[in-house]
Amino acid sequence: MSRLLDRLQHEIATLDAQTLRRRRLIAETPCAPEQQLTLAGAAAPRTVLAFGSNDYLGLAAHPVLAAALAEGAARYGAGSGGSHLILGHSRAHAQLEERLAGWMAPHIPEAQSLFFCTGYMANLAVLSALGGAEAVIFSETLNHASLIDGARLAKARVERYPHCDVQALDAQLGACEAPVKLIVSDAVFSMDGNIAPVAELLALAERHDAWLVLDDAHGFGVLGARGRGVLEEMGLRSERIILVGTLGKAAGVAGAFVAAHRTVIDYLVQRARPYIFTTAAPPAMAHALLASLDLIEGEEGNRRRAQLRARIAQLRAGLQRVLPAGGMARLAESSTAIQPLIVGDNARAMQLSAQLDAFGLRVGAIRPPTVPVGTARLRIALSASHGESDVARLVDALGRLVAQPWKEAA
Repeated sequence: MSRLLDRLQHEIATLDAQTLRRRRLIAETPCAPEQQLTLAGAAAPRTVLAFGSNDYLGLAAHPVLAAALAEGAARYGAGSGGSHLILGHSRAHAQLEERLAGWMAPHIPEAQSLFFCTGYMANLAVLSALGGAEAVIFSETLNHASLIDGARLAKARVERYPHCDVQALDAQLGACEAPVKLIVSDAVFSMDGNIAPVAELLALAERHDAWLVLDDAHGFGVLGARGRGVLEEMGLRSERIILVGTLGKAAGVAGAFVAAHRTVIDYLVQRARPYIFTTAAPPAMAHALLASLDLIEGEEGNRRRAQLRARIAQLRAGLQRVLPAGGMARLAESSTAIQPLIVGDNARAMQLSAQLDAFGLRVGAIRPPTVPVGTARLRIALSASHGESDVARLVDALGRLVAQPWKEAA
C-alpha cells in the first residue's frame, strides 16, 4: 500500500477509535416511518420504524408528488441540459421561482426568488457573492456546515457569535466599521431544534445597517399558518432579509431557493458562482415542487402540520415522564420536529442507537464534529406520518434503555 493510502487508513482508524466513523444505510423502500434498510455489507434488509428523516410533513412519498414528477419528466424530459443562463432555465423553473416569490412577498419587499439544486449550493452562493473583501460576516456558532463553508469561500472577515446571544452580537456589530455586514444564522438549528431569535436579529440588522441571511431549511413548510416558514411564524418584514429555504425536507422533493429583494436576486444571477456554473436541476423536479406547494398551503398541509405538532407534544410529554431526573440523557429544549436526546459520550450515543435498532427502531447518533465535543446525541426527527402508536413505542423503548446502567466497552 502506498504511503498516501496508508495515511488515509490511519485517519480512518483514528475515527474508529473515537467512535466517530460514519457508515451509510441503504434505503430499499420509499421514505416513510416504516422502511426497509440495509446496512452496508449486511446480507439482507430489515424493516424498521425510523425517526431520522427530515420529511417533516410526510410528503416525500406522496402519490401526488410522484405523479407530478412523472408528468414533469414526460413534459420536459429527464435533464435540463445546461445551466440556468445557458438554455437550462425551463418554464417549470420560472413558475416555481414566481410562486415562491409570491409566498415571501408579505415578508420581503419587492421579493424575487432563485432556485438552486441544493440548500448547500444556495448558502455557498449567497455568502460567497455578498461577502466581498469589504464585508464582515457575523456567523452563529451553531450554524449549518453549508453556512460555515459559504463564509470560508467568501473574501470577508468572519466573526462568530455565541449561540442565540443577541447582546454579544450587538457588541460585535457596534465595534465593526466595515461598510458591509452580514448577520448569518440558521432559523431552526438542525441538530438542536430550537428557533433562532429572528426578530431580535432583524432589529440588530436594522440598527447596524446589516443584511440578515437566514437558512430556513427546517422551518419552511412547517412553521407559519400556511407553512411559509419562520418569517410567517414571526410576522416579520424587511428588505434586509435574505432567506434560504430548502425544498428537500418538509416539501418532500429536492432543491432550494433564495428569496430576497429583486436587486439582491439580480446581483446573485450576475455574481453567484454556484448558480452560474452548474447545470440546472431537472425541470421535472421544479414541476413536482409546484404540486408540493399546493399541498403545503392547502387543507392537507394544515392537517399534517397539526398532526406533527401533536406528535411533538406526545414525545416530549412521554420522555419527560420516563427519563430519570439527573440521568445520563436529557431532552433538549425544542418545539420543532427535531427533538435531540443529549447523552454526551460518543460511545454511549452509538450504543443507544444500536440498542434501539435491536427494538426495530432507527434513530441516528450524532457526534462531533457535527455537534460540539461532549454533546453527542440521538437526533429524533418526527414526521406528520408518524402515528401515536409509533411515538409511544419509541418512548417505551427509550424509557427502558436509559434506566439501565451504562458500562463502557473494554
